[in-house]
Amino acid sequence: MKIMLKLSMTVFVIGTVNLISCAQLEKKDKMTASIPSTTNESSTAITETATFANGCFWCTEAIFEQLDGVISAVSGYTGGTVKDPTYKAVTTGETGHAEALQIVYDPAKISFDELLEVFWETHDPTTLNRQGGDVGTQYRSGIFYHNEEQKQKAEKYKAELNKSGAFDNPIVTEITAFSKFYPAENYHQEYFENNENNNPYCKVVIRPKVEKFRKVFKDKLKK
Repeated sequence: MKIMLKLSMTVFVIGTVNLISCAQLEKKDKMTASIPSTTNESSTAITETATFANGCFWCTEAIFEQLDGVISAVSGYTGGTVKDPTYKAVTTGETGHAEALQIVYDPAKISFDELLEVFWETHDPTTLNRQGGDVGTQYRSGIFYHNEEQKQKAEKYKAELNKSGAFDNPIVTEITAFSKFYPAENYHQEYFENNENNNPYCKVVIRPKVEKFRKVFKDKLKK
């Protein structure tokens, strides 16, 4: 498993990120978008699923959906105790859910190890219940594993990153068994694509992250 001693993009910290959060803008931009479904490729290929939480799902979806081998990336909620949670309820921090991304991928094109590499490098896993200006348990860092292999790889990667000193502080990412995923409301799906030019959060926070991601992982992007 590839471990970088110093992550080249250490968590994509943006100086202005503390000025704005995705929850503050939720009421302004409610573009209608259908939840992405898997393509025809998923009906013939053997697929696997990964579930990550690493901050605002508008950001994580915009990143992971660009990876070659990712068939679908759906924004939603996981890790909580309330059935069928709404965005409004989750933002209170009282449902226990994290904003998460459910990824269906083709392991013949991209491995879970590679997804983990992108996961670790595109957020700060050392800040408890916070990513920049987004604060609360719903923005916690988490890997919700679907099988024992995913659990072992996530735990090994976390331990090796801590040992290597890749981050200045200890990683606080939770590694928990997957239980239930609830897709977020339709307007949250493909949010960056639909609001890139008219939402301040997209311009100030997501776009710089996406641009840096595309430079570092250019060999893993869809053609």
